Amino acid sequence: MFNSPFIIPVVAMLIPIVAIISAAWGQAHSRRIKADQRMAMLARGLSLADIETALKTPADEYEQEAPSNDPTRSLGRARRAAIVLISTGLGLIIFFVVLEVILQVREVLSGAAAGLIPLAIGIGFIVDYNLQKRELARFGLEIDPTHPKN
Repeated sequence: MFNSPFIIPVVAMLIPIVAIISAAWGQAHSRRIKADQRMAMLARGLSLADIETALKTPADEYEQEAPSNDPTRSLGRARRAAIVLISTGLGLIIFFVVLEVILQVREVLSGAAAGLIPLAIGIGFIVDYNLQKRELARFGLEIDPTHPKN
């Protein structure tokens, strides 16, 4: 069973599934613990305001914040995604080209085609970034490239 050539792709698909399930279970477990703590504090006679301040964590405050509709944040996310995707695509292409040079097996170059996917998506994000920037300029919003949100 473990000598099958399909074991690696099967395990590669199982790893993210297990990670997602364990994250969901962990989140549910932490909520259950918080609920038990609230119930114990209520039984001791603490007020709800005191309980909420006692159990509040920085992560809870972060989750409570409303998502910002700041257009410069969207610009920054598009640019960051473009950089990561283009770097990933170029990295894959360079890796397979170098591997082909080392191994002298021409078929290895077919792996470089996998790098074209994130590269193309990254280029799409650059186009989106430029379109958003042009649209913001048309509406008269200043875009400071040195600002950390951009």
